[in-house]
Amino acid sequence: MARQKDDLFFFLFIFILASLYPSHGNFSQANNKQPNFRNASSFSSMPNLPYDYIVVGGGTAGCPLAATLSEKFRVLVLERGGSPYGNANISRLENFNINLAHSTPTSPVQRFLSTDGVFNHRARVLGGNTCINGGFYSRAQPSFVRNAGWDEVLVNESYKWVEDKIVFLKAAAPWQSAVKDGLLEVGVTPFNGYTYQHINGTKFGGSIFDNNGFRHTAADLLAAGNPRNLHVFIYATVQKIVFDTKDTNPKAIGVIFIDENGNQHEASIKANERSEVLLTSGAIGTPQLLLLSGVGPEEDLQKMNITVILNNEHVGKEMADNPSNNIQIPTPEPQKQSQPQVVGITTKGFYVESTSGFGQNNDSIIIVKDGNMSELKEVFRGGSIFEKIIGPLSKGNLSLINTNVTSNPAVTFNYFAEPEDLRRCVTGVSLLLKIAKTRPMIELMGNLSYTDEMLLNMSVNAKINLIPKSGNETKSLAEFCKRSVTTLWHYHGGCIVGKVVDKDYKVIGVGNLRVGDSSLFVESPGTNPQATVMMLGRMMGVKMIKERGRLARDHHYKKLMNYKPKFRNKIFSVSNCNRLETESKSVSKLEMEYSSVSNI
Repeated sequence: MARQKDDLFFFLFIFILASLYPSHGNFSQANNKQPNFRNASSFSSMPNLPYDYIVVGGGTAGCPLAATLSEKFRVLVLERGGSPYGNANISRLENFNINLAHSTPTSPVQRFLSTDGVFNHRARVLGGNTCINGGFYSRAQPSFVRNAGWDEVLVNESYKWVEDKIVFLKAAAPWQSAVKDGLLEVGVTPFNGYTYQHINGTKFGGSIFDNNGFRHTAADLLAAGNPRNLHVFIYATVQKIVFDTKDTNPKAIGVIFIDENGNQHEASIKANERSEVLLTSGAIGTPQLLLLSGVGPEEDLQKMNITVILNNEHVGKEMADNPSNNIQIPTPEPQKQSQPQVVGITTKGFYVESTSGFGQNNDSIIIVKDGNMSELKEVFRGGSIFEKIIGPLSKGNLSLINTNVTSNPAVTFNYFAEPEDLRRCVTGVSLLLKIAKTRPMIELMGNLSYTDEMLLNMSVNAKINLIPKSGNETKSLAEFCKRSVTTLWHYHGGCIVGKVVDKDYKVIGVGNLRVGDSSLFVESPGTNPQATVMMLGRMMGVKMIKERGRLARDHHYKKLMNYKPKFRNKIFSVSNCNRLETESKSVSKLEMEYSSVSNI
């Protein structure tokens, strides 16, 4: 217990430093075209008009979804965090760890500790997790797309839409090249070169960091939207979804949110069956908001004195986070800083990635003084190699601890509850130790050498989690896996398809409410999920536009078929009446002509 208190004090100390001292880096925004957005307090000055769609969460999926829908419809985006622009902690690669260390009530990172004892992070910024992650971009495995029932052509088009805007194939850092050669030496073959595709073997993937080390984010995708239709507000914390409960099935009609000054506002959607509230707040935020709004397990909601809108025991269930374990390899010379660029896609239930120039914890962040100026700087010499369990099979849950939406819910991931996950980890860590002994890695170590026990001990003794240590971690790889587990922030689940939402991701039993983020997933897509989550936002937007167009055509067609035969035949030939693909505009024009003589 004393160790846990010391660790918590240490992290609090680093958070304070990150808040007080600016980090280094160029604040220029490269050639980014920034989207239009404003503070939530200005919402009251807007015309009080309903929207076709309200997107709750301007994150990894929410930004491309909103941009796409705004091509045809009026869209409101409500993001609880601030702007990613002009913040070097977000924009600059070298400030990656410093960004994660900066956790205050308004910072881009909201830290949380799972009940498993593992530190984790949530994004609280326009652009979501693309503003705080390692930037690696790789598409989902083909089986993921097939199992999801997605249209492969639309999926590829949607990936391409994202890639053309914010994804880069970067020259490999020396550490990444060495890890690539090490992976090939231990048999993770073949080498597949540079590709966004998910292919067994070793490859270089894409990155949302460009060759200048500047981060591009999902927020940039908002610039592709129609500015006349797209209204984006930051510091807009949605408190609850508003429902109309007069009918048998409740339906969403809007949301209530708080602005940066603590003032309350209400936004509404249009009163028709096609307008919707879209939840894209992530695998923590989306199930949390459903519960706070009265959609979830009845007994749990009643304990919190929350009015039950819909009893659904599955909300917040089947939460999962891919466990990761790593070994850190100090080197005599500083390594060029890099986040994952190379990945080993094995057939044994795990992936291998690496970073360089970043420590496992905040011990490697120091204060550097230059005259009257002080800044935080990352000073670790060396790199890390880590494995990530595919899936995983182990599942947990999410539940409320209070009714404050800004508080973290209680989240349990149950790492390694399933023996197969643990077996995969043992195999993965064994491979990491072999990679550390390959020729390319030994060359980077120079005159340093490490035994397996030394490498394992460095992770065991690092402040990477609050899980009590057993003392057997270097003698048993299973113990090492369980006691030194950490996260890559690839958590998912909580709103599973078929249990919380239907195949179109509409919330079951509730009208005008849909989910569009990683809370839908039963497994994490590919080696790193951000590519697929951004693709999901674009794909959903395209499908929804097509769906509304089809519904409009069907609606007009049915109305036309109810007209008196002689006028129906006069206005619209029989052959055309039998064609559902008739343009709705043409049908509307015919209806107008008919209305002038409809009383004859």
